[in-house]
Amino acid sequence: MTNDSGKPSTTTRRGALKTLAAGAGAASLPLWARYAQAQTSEPIRIGFQVHRTGIGAAYGRWYDRTTTAAVDMINAAGGINGRMVEILAEDDGTDPKRGAEVVEKFANQHNCDIGFGTLFSHVVIGSAPRAGELKLPYFVVSEGHHVASGMLNRYTLQPGITDVKSQVQAMAPFVSQNLGKKVTMIFPDFAFGHDHRDYFTAAIQEQGGEVVAQIAIPPTETSFTKYFPKIPRETEVVYHVMVGPAVLTFVKELGEFFGPSRPEMFGFIDSLEAVDMASPGLEFLEGTYFWEGNPRYAQTDQSEYDKLYRTAVGVDENGASVGDPKDISTYAHMFGCWETLYVIKAGMEAAGYQGPADRAKLIEAVEAITDMPHSNEHPQGTKLFNGKTHQVFGPQYISRVTDGKLIVVHTTSIEDTMYPDEVDYTTQPL
Repeated sequence: MTNDSGKPSTTTRRGALKTLAAGAGAASLPLWARYAQAQTSEPIRIGFQVHRTGIGAAYGRWYDRTTTAAVDMINAAGGINGRMVEILAEDDGTDPKRGAEVVEKFANQHNCDIGFGTLFSHVVIGSAPRAGELKLPYFVVSEGHHVASGMLNRYTLQPGITDVKSQVQAMAPFVSQNLGKKVTMIFPDFAFGHDHRDYFTAAIQEQGGEVVAQIAIPPTETSFTKYFPKIPRETEVVYHVMVGPAVLTFVKELGEFFGPSRPEMFGFIDSLEAVDMASPGLEFLEGTYFWEGNPRYAQTDQSEYDKLYRTAVGVDENGASVGDPKDISTYAHMFGCWETLYVIKAGMEAAGYQGPADRAKLIEAVEAITDMPHSNEHPQGTKLFNGKTHQVFGPQYISRVTDGKLIVVHTTSIEDTMYPDEVDYTTQPL
């Protein structure tokens, strides 16, 4: 947290707890006063829909760790509207049906104020309709274009992480100008991968290039060599984005297939999230390029905000867990949990949020947010929120593998990522 001067807050968790303990004298108050105080000191309950199992488990573990760190900092600084934040986590198995069931539990069993945290797009798409029916504000950390496309509802927002359409739109000029114009795409065969397929194909065409092949791979696949012969000989650039527990196998087999005579390669870091760059078999990636939502390696111009965030989450300068250099974080995505929680805090404070009766006020307050300055609350970079589409826009990073590390070579502007509105959720009833 920062104070009004922009300096880190000196409030500590111990201090916050002392403040709470001071309220122990309330036992001497009349019964009605104690009841009123108990009502307002109830914790704010955030239902955390987390992929503990299934193909999203590696992300889920780091989303959990980041969420815990952010809530610890929020509570240490006094919570939200003077109330502590409580996380109630439920595993959705990275499964759409279970996702909807989890949303139901948040609303009807756990009495949560909001739902939060979902990553994989097919789970968001399976869960969001139920959140809308229950009028449960549902803050997703997903990247899919499903929110901004208008496919979902007014109760579903993505204010802490950018979407695939904006990402690929910002990447396409770099790819066409520096790597090549004939591209083969390899992507997972579900909604997230389809966003890449559709929006990058259109974006590269606008740059005078073309996608010469689209290779869709089931996200649960464990062996990939049978797909690579489909890559046309005319390919100048292989664009790859893969997810799930077999990403290391995917990248290794891709290298074995090409040997020393590979085309240029541009990957989304999803293909290597939670994977050690020093893993045997990845040497061929030297000189290739990756999109990163947030640079895994601390850069030479690292901001004070990234330093605070890394320390809070327990990540070292190489993007690994402090104390275990082999435990690689999902650094390109997990910041979205941190930033979304601070958006929720800002929205609740602007709305004077007291409980579920104020959920509509919370939605309206978040819709009114526009500028999000680079700060401890937004360590990935400055952002702009579009209240009509419920989607945030921010910088993207292109990194080159250099001496086995990811070094940022290009940072896009927010303007590079913008596209015309496809929906106005504010016209829908609450």
